[in-house]
Amino acid sequence: MYQILLNKKYLTGKVMPLLAALAVALCTTMVLVVWSVMGGFLSTLLAQGRAMMGDVAIHWPTTGFAHYDDLISRLEEDKSMVAGATPVIETLAMASLPDNRIEGVQVKGIDAASYARVVDFDQTLWWRPMTEALPRDVERRDPRLDPRSAERLSQALADARAMARPMVPGGPAVPAAITGIEVTGYSRRSREGFYNINEGLLRPQPDGGVKSVGSFAPDATITLRMVPFDEGGREVSLVPGVFPIANEFRTGVYDIDKRTVFVEFKKLQEMLKMNGGTVVTRDQADNDLFAAGSPKATGVVVPARATTVLVRAAAGVSPDALRAHCTKVYRQFAAAHVRGVPPPEMVESNNLIRTWEMQNATLVGAVKKETAMVLLLLWLISFVASFLILAIFWAMISEKTKDIGTLRAIGASGAGVAGIWIIYGLVIGVIGSVLGVALACVIVVNINPIHEWLGTALGLYVWDPRVYYFTQIPSKVEPVRALVVGLSGVMFSLVGAIVPAVRAAAMKPVSALRFE
Repeated sequence: MYQILLNKKYLTGKVMPLLAALAVALCTTMVLVVWSVMGGFLSTLLAQGRAMMGDVAIHWPTTGFAHYDDLISRLEEDKSMVAGATPVIETLAMASLPDNRIEGVQVKGIDAASYARVVDFDQTLWWRPMTEALPRDVERRDPRLDPRSAERLSQALADARAMARPMVPGGPAVPAAITGIEVTGYSRRSREGFYNINEGLLRPQPDGGVKSVGSFAPDATITLRMVPFDEGGREVSLVPGVFPIANEFRTGVYDIDKRTVFVEFKKLQEMLKMNGGTVVTRDQADNDLFAAGSPKATGVVVPARATTVLVRAAAGVSPDALRAHCTKVYRQFAAAHVRGVPPPEMVESNNLIRTWEMQNATLVGAVKKETAMVLLLLWLISFVASFLILAIFWAMISEKTKDIGTLRAIGASGAGVAGIWIIYGLVIGVIGSVLGVALACVIVVNINPIHEWLGTALGLYVWDPRVYYFTQIPSKVEPVRALVVGLSGVMFSLVGAIVPAVRAAAMKPVSALRFE
């Protein structure tokens, strides 16, 4: 056995070509896995952002802008461009959570009916009755599958859609909050992907101790403390509000699920003093940030305001095309309203009509640059396979010199001899690329179970959702990427075979036959 393995002809004729194919396969696998994960991260980021925040946002922070209902009407007139639009109020708040923690959160006031036409919010509501288990929940341990909970979960879903729930059982329904699944600490994610009710939640006690409590988030309340601003951007006073939690939502984007709370639009508008009213003591011209002059006036009715209008594109309309349309409509809208509306020049110069990708340009741009840089490095590393094939073929040609001389002596052309080695390199490239793409597909499709096994068995958690934004590693191989990587593996093999093939073609028959 050892004599066979040490035999030079055996190594050059059998083992070395297999090693070359293996090198191509490993390089192909490495490139495709990294490209699928990083490219999938970017694709998921953009798709999830559009699903949760619409295609275009018209935004004026803090003070908001008036007559948003007229802007929405103008936008929705063109059904070929706009599928729907909805007002939103966005603000920051300090949240007192059910376990007495204080956390900073982003609060969004939404109108449930119109919001559902613009984003896929209903599909993210977590607590609802289910009959089909998640793919990895083979033991059906998801509490949403329990028929005994169906009535309570159905009520939680209905409360979320209405954005209202009684503060106490049997009481009248009041405006409610919908929190991200990671906000309250009540819901604990399992390895199978569902959430359990956290029975071991610790609540601080007045005596300095702690008490273990178990609760269901839609049975709890949350207190939000916000600072309203008037039209001039002046602080009014700190406003606390206690909301019963109607349901929780999960987008899969950890940053959103951990820091976002939705409340009813009209209620938040009222709390932030953005619901309009009559000014009787203050000089309205001085108070109005966008007044077109300085007439002295009091007792002027201040219109209601919103900070954002989210717009969803009609089928086949790109976000960039929709943004151009929204910019044109906003100019017409601003021309029709003298008071309470930011001038188009201010909005456009501050880039406040933007797609979701523009809103997160720093993050998206960083991901694109990192993906390009890593892929460039991996392509350079993969190019090493070409030199490996070159070295192997060079050794094989040296071993087959007499055979090459015989072929040339009986009439084979130099091009024909070179073609044999080119085809040999092509075969190695095809075999290596096919194996590499197949292995990459297996790894990417099972990458989340592999990652969780590494975490459980070895304590190695590479993908931390608090760092990488999503709770799951993207696990889809794009056919175009697989084709590009596979063809690249074949190309590297051909490049490596060219120099040895030229050497073989240049051999003189007489010299080759006399070679020892």
